[in-house]
Amino acid sequence: MKETVANLVNEEIKELNVFVDDAFISEEEGKKLFNIVLDSEEVIDLNKITDASRIINKIMDEHDEVLGDIDELDIYSKSKGE
Repeated sequence: MKETVANLVNEEIKELNVFVDDAFISEEEGKKLFNIVLDSEEVIDLNKITDASRIINKIMDEHDEVLGDIDELDIYSKSKGE
């Protein structure tokens, strides 16, 4: 799953100096979540996450077959030191 998402979005978000570190489905409070974890060589601030999320959301909307029957798309950054 990570490879599929990375192939779709990494080229579009590389200007922000971020990349897909992981992508997986989880369940929380009865909802299926599609998680996309971003990482970078530098600290990722909130503005960068917001910009990357806009780009990723647009791409994932165009490729809804990847998302399947999920309830929510969650995009966040990896904590430094992990």
